[in-house]
Amino acid sequence: MKKDKYDIIVVGGGHAGVEAALACARKGHETLMLCLDLGTVSMMACNPAIGGTAKGHLVREIDALGGEMALAADKALIQIKMLNSAKGPAVFSLRGQEDKALYQRVIADTLRATPHLTVRVGECAEVLVSEGAACGVRLADGEELAADAVVLATGVYLGGRVIIGEYSKSSGPSGHAPATLLTSSLLSLGLPVRRFKTGTPARIYRDSVDFDEMEIQRGENTDRFSFMSEVGSFEEEPCWLTYTNARTHSIILDNIHRSPLYNGGISGIGPRYCPSIEDKIVRFADKERHQIFVEPEGLHSDEMYIQGMSSSLPHDVQEAMYRTVPGLTRCRFAKYAYAIEYDCIDPLSLLPTLESKQVKRLYLAGQINGSSGYEEAAAQGLMAGLNASLALEGRDPLVLARDEAYIGVLIDDLVTKGTNEPYRMMTARAEHRIKLRQDNADMRLTAKGYAAGLVTDERMRRTEKKRGEIEQVLAFAETPLPRDRAENVLLAKGENVPAKPLTLGELARRPSVSASDVKEFVPFECSDEALSAAVVELKYAGYLKKQEHAVKEQRRLEEKAIPPDIDYHSITALRLEARQKLDKIRPRNLGQASRISGVSPADISVLIVFLSRSLSQ
Repeated sequence: MKKDKYDIIVVGGGHAGVEAALACARKGHETLMLCLDLGTVSMMACNPAIGGTAKGHLVREIDALGGEMALAADKALIQIKMLNSAKGPAVFSLRGQEDKALYQRVIADTLRATPHLTVRVGECAEVLVSEGAACGVRLADGEELAADAVVLATGVYLGGRVIIGEYSKSSGPSGHAPATLLTSSLLSLGLPVRRFKTGTPARIYRDSVDFDEMEIQRGENTDRFSFMSEVGSFEEEPCWLTYTNARTHSIILDNIHRSPLYNGGISGIGPRYCPSIEDKIVRFADKERHQIFVEPEGLHSDEMYIQGMSSSLPHDVQEAMYRTVPGLTRCRFAKYAYAIEYDCIDPLSLLPTLESKQVKRLYLAGQINGSSGYEEAAAQGLMAGLNASLALEGRDPLVLARDEAYIGVLIDDLVTKGTNEPYRMMTARAEHRIKLRQDNADMRLTAKGYAAGLVTDERMRRTEKKRGEIEQVLAFAETPLPRDRAENVLLAKGENVPAKPLTLGELARRPSVSASDVKEFVPFECSDEALSAAVVELKYAGYLKKQEHAVKEQRRLEEKAIPPDIDYHSITALRLEARQKLDKIRPRNLGQASRISGVSPADISVLIVFLSRSLSQ
């Protein structure tokens, strides 16, 4: 018997579930967020950090659309720095060390204060379906909860199994209970389920670490994740850098037969870009050492996170290998490293809205879609929640294109190309990096979030004010500057002084000239943030123009819609592999079709001819 009725039920309280639930509730939909344990809501089960290369872009985009991760991360900072600062602005990425416990408290306070949102404990055992659409869930105790849409964000809890050496048990991360019943429901609904694996390093007691044997790594405190946060002071903690050595590698290789990765104890597919230490030693046998970062788990935590040494080796081997690393020779273990296998789906079974192709009004987000990382999960959760709410409102979904956002790249990669390993966002995956910078995420996306009903009036006003300031600087860019003052800047930077006077734009385009160097020439009120963004636009104007041309060419394909009921198998001019792939993925347009692995440019040409003939008939 149905006891309760919600607009939307979100299953899972991790980073994806939190963003999905907040998005739905903030749009006025009665939302239930189900989690296995209130203590695991927004838990950082692995590294105590938010952001990183490309991941920082995702956090900024989540923020620009009205999500929560950036705001919470700023409140729980214990260190922040800009990665890739020696390279171009396109790959600048913020990374913040977080107080894990504080981050969870900040999120918990936000959830409690959000109208229309109920958070409760319960294990989802089944997705209820009526007439091909999700209509609620059944809990493990038999209770049924009705809803007009369901979002699944189960993380690594779904069918979770922890493995350490010869030992394994059914478990979620950090010893928390797994979700053991839902997988059979997904299989019965026709969703393709497979098995992935991830892992985490040991946690070492702070007082057993010899910090004087390691290199200190300090932050910068010059920026924040959220466009709504002000830069201010916080209590900072340093991180530390050390390295493995020949003794470390020898111990690992001598015991490689005891590693579940190499003796068949692990069947799930692990992440290529975040391998275990034993995988690194085997795959990169020519490397004499590997970087190890020692990171505090919080201001008041006794535990240090040993980044770079995730493992599933037995406890005795872990103790031996960790104690060969400078600074860890006397280390005491608070928690041992472990691997965890879990169930996830093939994301090729999803629409670009993250709605299931098999079941209407069923959305999936986060690691259940085969991705890895807090940021990737949060981005998907936000989009799944937004699209579930828009569907209930009878509005068009929000699908971000690859040239609009890293979130668009992430989701398009998953639902169009699929993934055979845990997917991690990287700047190299984006074709339009100069356009998709982290500094302009608000310029790209906040208006879209506002139109979707998630961005607040205050955020929109601030974004428009910044946009106006940027446009004012760009309009002033062709103004000649006082010759003597411009020469002083160039001479101070070691730049050549031209014979003719410089404009603001010409000065800004000099490689060594920064926004702070041109600030004195701007005769009107302009924030440092807006000025910095304008200077980047000026520096890369030529590249951006070329990139915009490429975007227009790609959009020509994106605008050519493919009928959803097209019979690919009847198009005999297509190669057999192309017919099979196109029929499986059912792309929305020619652009998406062109990105499917196994579909060649020749196949796209055949498809264009077929569609042209069909339309002319």
